Amino acid sequence: MKTTTRVGVFGLLGSGNLGNDGSLEAVLGYLRAEHPEAVVDALCGGPEAVTTRFGIPATRMHWYRGEYRTASRAGAIAGKGLGKLVDVFRTAAWVRRHDVVIVPGMGVLEATLPLRPWGFPYALFLLCASGRLFGTRVALVSVGAAEIGNRPTRALVRWSARLAAYRSYRDAQSRDAMRAMGVDTARDEVYPDLAFALPTPRASAPTGSPGPVCLGVMDFHGGNDDRARAKEIHRRYLDGTIRFVRALVDEGRPVRLLTGDRCDASVVASVLDAVDTPLVTAAEPASLADLMNEMAAADTVVAVRYHNLICALKTGTPVLALCYAAKSEALMDRMGLGAYCHPAREVDADRLLEQFRDLEKHAAELRQTLTERNRGAAQQLAQQFTALSRTLFPATDHAHALRETP
Repeated sequence: MKTTTRVGVFGLLGSGNLGNDGSLEAVLGYLRAEHPEAVVDALCGGPEAVTTRFGIPATRMHWYRGEYRTASRAGAIAGKGLGKLVDVFRTAAWVRRHDVVIVPGMGVLEATLPLRPWGFPYALFLLCASGRLFGTRVALVSVGAAEIGNRPTRALVRWSARLAAYRSYRDAQSRDAMRAMGVDTARDEVYPDLAFALPTPRASAPTGSPGPVCLGVMDFHGGNDDRARAKEIHRRYLDGTIRFVRALVDEGRPVRLLTGDRCDASVVASVLDAVDTPLVTAAEPASLADLMNEMAAADTVVAVRYHNLICALKTGTPVLALCYAAKSEALMDRMGLGAYCHPAREVDADRLLEQFRDLEKHAAELRQTLTERNRGAAQQLAQQFTALSRTLFPATDHAHALRETP
């Protein structure tokens, strides 16, 4: 008898962040390959976009549509407050309809970018608490985490992790951070980011002469602890980036600007205004696959966003990381490019150019290193999907084993 498993996916999906949607794509690929009997739907930030792109039903995460806009008027403040109460019942009702809920990757247990406790951390807590209440298995799969100073955010994140039925992290630092925040991580594993499970385009063969450079930009203003100097951080990042682009253009290098989130378009516009030349162009990627296609055609990449880095690494293209959090440094170190990191908060165009030239000098050996590290990442993710099936789908996993027994 065929068993239908009701699976929900949860997160800020369909909201314009390509990395988040790439993590969802990887999990859907796993479910369709290993658990075709599963009926999947989403509770997410952009339900219309998720349904259009991935073909699954989707429900808006928050009842109040202005959840992530700053509330200054009395009506907006009241709407947000009422929404918090309504979302308790909406989330509980959605979770109760499922056997399993998967939170696919993303930095759901961190606050390395500006974050209010009663936004996504509260939504994640409602999800995990509802799962524990109704016996729905909630899995946090290859997620990012970091120690959080803000007490309400820290408490919500800690309890969300404790209430989940399954946890794995995309790097050892994330697991260490959750242990430091009081979560028992003895049975938690570390695997690569889910984006490493996506298909990889074939990289272009190096021509031997200086070729195009992909520059991944970000609307970067620092993190939660940088709110007081957010404008200063953004200006320094933008000025350093523009100086770096001008230096490449002066050498006759084509530069291709890439984004990772809808909000990054403002940085693209600023760079194009400041460096007005046909050598500098901008792409409009709609997915991680689009990003990888752009990066596979480049000689080298310089990028800020975490999943932009992953796209470059996955295509085997040498990349220099502008790091705004420890997760980027950990990723680069794991992939053998730990020497090619630069602080995003203090971009020094001269030093960045020096590192960039060293990256290009060692490009051939770095491409070989990336080939080997990518092979290992794919194997580790295959192991995670096997473990995930064993934990979340014990009945169907047993059925698969019986069918495969001679």
